[in-house]
Amino acid sequence: MESSSRRAFLTGRRAAQTPWEQFCRRMRRGVAGDFLDFGLYEGKGSARLTPSQGGDLRLAHALCREFGIVLALSGVNQADSLTGQSVLWMELDGSMAGCQPLPDDPGKWFVQPGTHLSELVDAGLTQFADQPGYLTVAAWAADRSLCSWAPGEAFRCGLLHASVLMADGSSAVLGPFGAGNRLPLGTLTLQKLVPQLFALAAEEPAAGFAALDRWPARYRLDALAPRPGHDVNLSHLLLGHGGDLGWIEWMVFEARPPLPSADWATAYTSRPPAGDDSRWQQASTLDRKVKTLFDPAGVFPDPGQDL
Repeated sequence: MESSSRRAFLTGRRAAQTPWEQFCRRMRRGVAGDFLDFGLYEGKGSARLTPSQGGDLRLAHALCREFGIVLALSGVNQADSLTGQSVLWMELDGSMAGCQPLPDDPGKWFVQPGTHLSELVDAGLTQFADQPGYLTVAAWAADRSLCSWAPGEAFRCGLLHASVLMADGSSAVLGPFGAGNRLPLGTLTLQKLVPQLFALAAEEPAAGFAALDRWPARYRLDALAPRPGHDVNLSHLLLGHGGDLGWIEWMVFEARPPLPSADWATAYTSRPPAGDDSRWQQASTLDRKVKTLFDPAGVFPDPGQDL
């Protein structure tokens, strides 16, 4: 039998794998879902994962952190966010879907991120009746145009709790945080993050933005300043997040009246209104601070979606 050393001598040693090849090899070996490598272009790689279970998401997240690859939600406008970076697109399908009523909490539903909005409506979550039924709930939650309600009015969507995979790999459950319903900050990451976010929300420009008819920044820090009569809900920080701040693992909703359809004439655009450069610059600075607090290492897209 020919020895491996003789074979290597005759054929030449295989070139060492590039970091992208190493990443793809470990993804193929570790995930149960479908992984497709689109290859390299100008030295940067692109691939797609259709996960079949939560373990696929966690492995992908860990490897993206290790290799410096952006983890991006497919189906969200990422046109200007990934220049010069390798990226793994996460595409959700029916294997990560489901909407079940909570047995011990009537009127509330446990929802997985790949569930389509039309399925939520069929289950009884009528607030999504006028929303695009083909979207997954993860894509809806990431879309800033569909989550563009007035400052302090995120309660309209009926989101009560959300579990999010943070940039550092920890899982955090976000939910009500009012005086009479204080959800414990169960991770060290949250214990550090939440007070910093409250401090930002209490300062200018965020404090002034909360009084406007329309929230001008990307990230909905106004979730920490809800309308009178409503408690803070930390899960509302993820609404309209563009896929930039974390990965939503599951959500809990209650039924609410139908949400209004997006006003596309005034929806978020990449340009500030005429004569409003100062506010746009303030909003951009605020967004950078929020993004840095959530994702200092840049695991998720930046910025992820045009204003």
